[in-house]
Parts: sequence; C-alpha cells; structure tokens
Amino acid sequence: MSAFDTPTTASASAGQQWNAQDYAIDAGFVPLLGGAVARLLDPRAGERILDLGCGDGVLTTELALSGARLHGVDASPELVIAARARGVDAQVMDGHALAFDSEFDAVFSNAALHWMGNPDRVLEGVRRALRPGGRFVAEFGGHGNVATIIAAVQAARVARGHGASAFQWYFPTADSYADRLRQHGFQVQLIETTPRPTALPTGVAGWLRVFAAPLLDDLPDHARATVRDAAAALLDDLPRDAAGQPLADYVRLRVLARRR
Repeated sequence: MSAFDTPTTASASAGQQWNAQDYAIDAGFVPLLGGAVARLLDPRAGERILDLGCGDGVLTTELALSGARLHGVDASPELVIAARARGVDAQVMDGHALAFDSEFDAVFSNAALHWMGNPDRVLEGVRRALRPGGRFVAEFGGHGNVATIIAAVQAARVARGHGASAFQWYFPTADSYADRLRQHGFQVQLIETTPRPTALPTGVAGWLRVFAAPLLDDLPDHARATVRDAAAALLDDLPRDAAGQPLADYVRLRVLARRR
C-alpha cells in the first residue's frame, strides 16, 4: 500500500493498523521509491487507471499528471481521507473484493499486494476490473523481502516467551506469481524479482513502529514495546548507507501482465 495517512486514529487495513501521520513520517519512502513501476505503467492521457492500495495518494497524484484519470481504492478509511485531501478520487474498498466490471485500461499497485493474503481473490477482481487487453502493473514484496527484520522480530518474541507470530505477508517468487497470473487469464509480459536495499530514514525503530504491528498485535501493549526494542537491538548491525541510515533487505517483485 502504498504499499503502504492522515488522521491520528488507526484503522484495520489488510492485516495492518495504519496511522496516517506515523506513516507519513516513517514510511514516506514508499511512494518515493515507486518511480520504476510508475514508468513501467507508462500512463497516458485519457486512460482510466485504478490505483489498488493507493494509500495516502502521493503516487496517485503523480500518475495523474500524465492526463490519465486515476481512481484510488484502499482498505483503510484514514488513508482514503488523506488521498482525498490531495484531490484523489478515492474510496474505501478491500482489495479482495473489487467491485468493478471492465472499467479500467490499467490496474496499478505499488507496495500493497503483499498485505493481501488471498492473491487469487485479488487477481479475480483485477481481471474483472480491466477491459479486455488492459494491463496490470504492480510492484510489491517478493520472496525473501525483509527476511532479516522478520527473523529478528520472531527471535525477540521467542526469547521473551511469546512464541513466534503466525502472521505472514504474501511474498511470492516470480515463478509462482507468474503461474498464478496465467491461471487467472493474464498474459505475463514481464516479471522480475530484484533485491533493493532500502534506507530507513527514521531507523529500524520507525519501520517496526509502522510495519511490524501484525507480527505483534497478539501481545499486550507493554510486551509489544519490549519486543520491538529487542528486535531493534538485534538489528543494530544492519548495513548502512553513506548517510548512516540502516538498510532494510527489501526484495521487490515487479510485474506487467495483460488481460486476455
């Protein structure tokens, strides 16, 4: 979701609690790193494009500069409010239950699909939303994404007697996702998995605060904070960029497919 931002209340969104202000502070890099997949989309004036998991609408507004007509959907009411505040035509909708029928020339998604645990339902809705020949362009977490961070959180949980979290993001391999696309009536034109070490501007603690909630939401508040602190300590030796920011071990899966 863009992945994955305004009012201070949090809302459930695809297994996650989003707080718009925290997201803007700790995860503002998400839309900023969407340039490559936006170029792959190559939006054109007059096209109608669905932004699936539009988040706070930062990238959606950039896509709209092409002259295409963008419509955003996100499961989080807070993020939809933020997107609308930016002028995005957006509505609250679960990505597993898209309610469109042959309405769009393209469906676009950045950093959102890994939050959607039933990819078959998502792809059914994406295909139905597209006009024949329409394109599906997406980037999301691929196999191995943030594996080091996840391992640290699980280790911190186990060390404190909580056991490992059962939550899992959807991080497929390129081959398995290509097979799934074909099963749902898509012609795969490009699919690739790329390691992309990603700087965390507010550090590991900021990332854990915004993104790790599903790994911790079965714990009481005080235990969550303790596990987050312990995981951050375990991750203190992550590689860093030239500015000293820790680098998360992101792996991105990028896809371009067309509805048959």
